[in-house]
Amino acid sequence: MKRIILFSTGVITSLYFFPIELTLFPGINSKMILAVVGVLFLGWNNIIRQKVLMYKEIMITSILACVFSFVGFYSIIYNNTNDYTYASYVVSMGVWLGGAFAVCQIIYRVHGYISCKLVINYLIWVCAMQCVLALLIDNFPAFKMLVDSYIVGTVTDTESMNRLNRLYGIGAALDVAGTRFAAILLMIAVLAGNDNEIKADRKQIAMYVVLFVLIAVIGSMISRTTTIGIMMAIAYFIYTTGILKIKRSNLKLLGMTMGVLLLSVFICIYLYNNVPEARSLFRFAFENVFNWIETGQWRTDSTDMLQGMWIFPESVKTWIIGDGYFASPSGKGYYMGVDVGYLRFIYYCGLLGLFAFSLYFVYLSGACYQKFPKEKHLFLLLLVLVFLIWIKVSTDIFLIYALFLCIPDEQKQHNNQMQKL
Repeated sequence: MKRIILFSTGVITSLYFFPIELTLFPGINSKMILAVVGVLFLGWNNIIRQKVLMYKEIMITSILACVFSFVGFYSIIYNNTNDYTYASYVVSMGVWLGGAFAVCQIIYRVHGYISCKLVINYLIWVCAMQCVLALLIDNFPAFKMLVDSYIVGTVTDTESMNRLNRLYGIGAALDVAGTRFAAILLMIAVLAGNDNEIKADRKQIAMYVVLFVLIAVIGSMISRTTTIGIMMAIAYFIYTTGILKIKRSNLKLLGMTMGVLLLSVFICIYLYNNVPEARSLFRFAFENVFNWIETGQWRTDSTDMLQGMWIFPESVKTWIIGDGYFASPSGKGYYMGVDVGYLRFIYYCGLLGLFAFSLYFVYLSGACYQKFPKEKHLFLLLLVLVFLIWIKVSTDIFLIYALFLCIPDEQKQHNNQMQKL
């Protein structure tokens, strides 16, 4: 029963982190349902406490989201457009926050406590399972038919994914999934590099390294955006464990890590040489590496396309307040044919909007940095990830921050437990 409950909690976390929509209930996705559950939890908690529960970080975050939404709204009014993509961002933020609160409350009730590390572990396992599901969907036609018939991802439809011949999980696809995989790889690196409990246990070290390799390899097959997280995580791991200047306290961690990585490399080489389907997936996932080995150039087809999309605004008005378009007015493609994240924000709501959205994530990272001192480096890395990802695509990782905003301060939890004792 305990395993069933833990598995169900993981499924609920996945329904938040990778929302899906059932074909039987069109227009209603799992994120919305969890948001409603979160509101019910909040109402119940406030009734029990007989006072309104509101964290300072959430209040300030909501104000910054309102500022960004106002800039977007002013842009579409000023430019007389009807593209409300980010003008209604504060509503989207509220839905994510409600869903995050529901997930955190469920985790708390299952385990009797909640912490940053516990939430991170759930997210790691969710992403690992999505990678396994992607392989099952790709290799078992009956399972693929079941998923395609009854489940619709909120990122894109399965018909489009099949036409593009891309790997996908249940709700996990394209750059949105790649961004979340990249964030999870950073979480693994921070835990493995800083948690003394993990570094002292060979089994835990091996488990985290295996999960890292699984998400890095299969995640890159789903979306090459995952590669950004791989490079950042490896750089951080090298920095924090002192590989360049080996520390005796990290010898066990380094030895186990290298052993698992070498085994993983041999398995990948075997699959590449003996399984044709795997070969094509590996060549897509690590196209830049193969191009570097074969041609001496570190490039991919998508980065070549991206280089041709740096089309800057020509008017001062657009630079300041934007044109009020995020998508093309025709409904097909991107506005101005540009998919560069920074430029899409500028074309939509100008530098004012871009600055407001940037400040929003700077505050989120700073608030979580102070709230979770043990994992503080994670939130600096997530901030860097946000600004790097925007070079490639305009995506939003607030859903990750939302979970941490809904976790009570760990020191206050400890003090409350001591008072009860």
